[in-house]
Amino acid sequence: MDFSKTIAELKKDPEFTQNVGMLLCHNGVVRGTSRADMAEVTQLEVVSDQAKIDALCKEYEQQEGIWRCVAEGRSGCFKPGDDVLFIIVAGDYRENVKATLAELLDRIKSEAVSKKEACNR
Repeated sequence: MDFSKTIAELKKDPEFTQNVGMLLCHNGVVRGTSRADMAEVTQLEVVSDQAKIDALCKEYEQQEGIWRCVAEGRSGCFKPGDDVLFIIVAGDYRENVKATLAELLDRIKSEAVSKKEACNR
């Protein structure tokens, strides 16, 4: 996902200015160390269920003050520094947008993305 392009597309909607006072973006990248034991990570296999991600976005668009949620999860074999998850939440006020991004991110990570720190080639 290209954040600038996606945001520009969102801004073309005539409802944007009536509903959006804040956009928050998340760009998840492959970390070079394991969360579990800080061991070096050289490869990460990621499987993203984009249909589930899209369904979660639609669910969170029903939250108070949220106008749009857009997310893209990538699947494949990645190396540290590679982009793997993009999320944009657009809504009225900071309190609504921050809370929604945090909750949506946690749900995507727990329900729609799986990963292991080695790739089967």
